[in-house]
Amino acid sequence: ELLEMASKGWGEDAILRHTQRNKKLFVRERLKLLLDDESFLELSPLAGLNMPYGDVPAAGCLTGIGKICGVWCVFIANDATVKGGTTYPIGVKKQLRAQEVAMQNRLLAVYLVDSGGAFLPLQSELFPDKSHGGRVFYNEAIMSAMRIPQVAVVCGSCVAGGAYVPTMAEEVVIIDKIGTLFLGGPPLVKAATGEHVSPEDLGGAKLHSTVSGCADHFASSEKEAYECIRNVISTLNYDPLPEEVVEHDSPLYSSDELLGLAPQDYKSTLPVKLILSRLIDGSRFQEFKANYGTTLVTGFGHVEGHLVGVVANNGELSHDASLKGSHFVQLCSQRSIPILFFQNTAPQTAEPISISQAHSNRLKAQASMMAAVACAAVPKITVVIGGCYGSESYVMCGRSFSPNFLFLWPNARVALVDSRHFSTVPQAGDNDCTDESELKHLKKKLEEESSAFYSSARLWDDGVILPQNTRKV
Repeated sequence: ELLEMASKGWGEDAILRHTQRNKKLFVRERLKLLLDDESFLELSPLAGLNMPYGDVPAAGCLTGIGKICGVWCVFIANDATVKGGTTYPIGVKKQLRAQEVAMQNRLLAVYLVDSGGAFLPLQSELFPDKSHGGRVFYNEAIMSAMRIPQVAVVCGSCVAGGAYVPTMAEEVVIIDKIGTLFLGGPPLVKAATGEHVSPEDLGGAKLHSTVSGCADHFASSEKEAYECIRNVISTLNYDPLPEEVVEHDSPLYSSDELLGLAPQDYKSTLPVKLILSRLIDGSRFQEFKANYGTTLVTGFGHVEGHLVGVVANNGELSHDASLKGSHFVQLCSQRSIPILFFQNTAPQTAEPISISQAHSNRLKAQASMMAAVACAAVPKITVVIGGCYGSESYVMCGRSFSPNFLFLWPNARVALVDSRHFSTVPQAGDNDCTDESELKHLKKKLEEESSAFYSSARLWDDGVILPQNTRKV
C-alpha cells in the first residue's frame, strides 16, 4: 500500500496538470521507454514518507538500476508531479546515494531532468554543506574523470541548480516544447528587467540545440528522445564484462514461507538456518566453524549461481561468535568472495551492565570483527531480517560501515535500544526513576522511530523489500 501511494506522486491535481496541461509522460512511463525490459530495482522508493513536507513521499525523484542496450545503468529521474520536481533535502540525499551506487559499481548514469530547482524555504538544509545539492555536480565531474559515462534528457523545466545536471553530463537530449533550461525563468526576468519573454525564447529546445550548444540532440517528442538516448548509449563503447548465465537450483523450500519466518523479536527464537534454506541455491550451505560461537552462523553458499559468504545472526554476538565472524570475513576478503550479512542483532540493554572480564573480552572481540568488516575489500550486501540494534549493527555491516547495498524486511527494527525491553531509564546524579509520563513518551518515540518505514523514509537504507523477494533483489 505504501509503495502504491508513493508511485502516485502528489495526487490527482498534480497528475492532471502534468499529463493534460504540460503533455508530459509520468516518470515510470519514461523508464519503460528507456529500459530493455521491466526488471528494474527501485532504490529507496519510500524516501520522504510522512516527513514534514506533506502526506506523500516528497523526494521528488525516482532512482534505480536497470539495463539499456545490455548495459547496467543507474537512473536519477525527477517526478514533476511532486511540486514540479522541486528538490527537497531528502531528494538531494537520494540523488547523492544513486551517484554513490554508480561510482562504487561503475554503472553508467542516466539523468531524466524535470525540476524546478531547490525548494528555497529549506535552502539552509540543501545548499551550503558538503553533502548538499552542490555535491551532485561535483560527483558528475568526478564520475567523468573515472570514465563513467553520464547522459541526460531534458524532459521538462530545468531551473536554477537543476540546469547544471544536464549541462555537466556528456551527452544531452532536449525535447521540443517540453524541455527548457535556464538559471532563472520568465517570471524572474520580468521581475528583474520588466521584459516579457516566453520559456521557449529564453531556454527552449531550439535555442539550446542551435544557439547555446547546451544540448547535443534535439527531439520532437518524448518517445524520440528516449530512442535517441538508447542510440547514444549503444555508441558509448562502455560494455562491462558479459555476464555468464549460470544454471542454478532453486531452494528446496519455498521463499513464500519467509513471510512466516520473519522474526518479530530479536531473541532469535528460531534457527536462522531455516531462513537461509529458503534463500540459498538448492538449500546447500557449507557451514564454517559450525560448533563454535553458535550465536553467529557463517558459511558459503550460492545465490542465483553466485558464490557468496554468509554471515547471519542466530542470537547475541558473544566473544566466540565475534572471533569466528572476524576469521570468516577475513577469509572471504582473501578469496575475493562477496559477503551477505543477515542482521537480526540483539539490542543493548537499557539497564546498567556490570563490567566483568567476560564483557570486556566480548567488546574486544566485537571490535576485532568490526575492523575485519570495515577493511574487507569485497562487495557487501546487508539485509536486516529482524533487529538492527546498537553496536552489534555496526559489527554486522550496518549503514555506517558502507555496505554496497542495505535492505530491510518490513518487520525490521532500527534503534540503539529496544523500547520493549526496559522499564526505567536511570538519570545521571538521580537515584529516582524517571517520571512515568516521560518514560511513556520516550518509549512511544523510540517505538515510532525504530520502524523499518521510518528508517527508509530517511534513506538510512536502500529500501524495504518483501521477504519472499530477497533472492531476486
